[in-house]
Amino acid sequence: MTVNFRSDNVTGIHPVILRAIEAANAGPALPYGNDEITARLEKRFAEVFETDLAVFPVATGTAANALSLATSTPPWGAVYCHAESHILLDECNAPEFYSAGARLVPLEGEHGRIAPATLEAALAAAPPGVHHAQPATVSITQLSECGTAYTPEHVAAIARIAHARGLVLHMDGSRFANALAGLSCKPAEATWRAGVDILSFGATKNGALAAEAIVVFRKDLAETLAFRRKRAGHLFSKMRFLSAQLEAYLADGLWLANARHANAQARALAKGLGALNGVSVIHPVDGNEVFAQMPAGLARAIAAAGFAMEPWSQPGGDPARPLQRLVTAFNTDPKHVDALLQAAKRRKAA
Repeated sequence: MTVNFRSDNVTGIHPVILRAIEAANAGPALPYGNDEITARLEKRFAEVFETDLAVFPVATGTAANALSLATSTPPWGAVYCHAESHILLDECNAPEFYSAGARLVPLEGEHGRIAPATLEAALAAAPPGVHHAQPATVSITQLSECGTAYTPEHVAAIARIAHARGLVLHMDGSRFANALAGLSCKPAEATWRAGVDILSFGATKNGALAAEAIVVFRKDLAETLAFRRKRAGHLFSKMRFLSAQLEAYLADGLWLANARHANAQARALAKGLGALNGVSVIHPVDGNEVFAQMPAGLARAIAAAGFAMEPWSQPGGDPARPLQRLVTAFNTDPKHVDALLQAAKRRKAA
């Protein structure tokens, strides 16, 4: 049997969430989000984030990101994002499609995060006039594509720059729970209090079947979202099954407990791998992702021992020491982490 550390998308459904789906299946319910479970959801999100807000459940992170950006960015607008961001590299142009043509502008930044100074310089250099895409939105990813977290202070610095120019700040929170667990701060502190206007709230990677949510802190941005969601095919007739997942996910702190477990296993992997000669953990481990550069022979030995890692592209990387991504999840068995590390140690000792 292969133990898969390639992604947190390989996992099944958390038993609590699976039971919630089963419970939602009892009897009829009004369609298209008019059911009792969906009605409770917005209140629950408001309690978690300690503010008035609007919530739109969708099934995928791509839909959450693309619809959020389409809401905040006109067809002639520009979205500023990190050069390694998911919306730029892995959404098959969905943000451009749903916004009817907005341009994504990549920015460099260490460890997957945009530096405030870099953003400020890029916006200052943006040419005015009808011949050019006009800045409209800044999008940051939490956790970043390098597994690093934006602190509330970092978010606030970016928000100040964006808001000073009338731009919207979007957060792609596909691993928001893992970031929050690592930061040890409240959801409000990492989002709207720091200046986030709209959040793609992820649950699928952290124990759900297929459930994400667009969380809108600036209510004016929510005015067209109901129509955009319908046109995008994400207004589910049996919305209760999405809402049931999110309700169970948030109940009794399950989402953060799942994330804390995943993060702890990632830290154990990073500590064990980083202690081996020839292995370098190249990014801070702020959540549940480990990026380890290791000798090619060691990577092959770990794979031969039954552990799958994700080969990760690295500009200018050394083929003799390729970069591997390892991702832990809510149900990662600590014994599997120990077994991988033991296999790595045996290879190094041979």
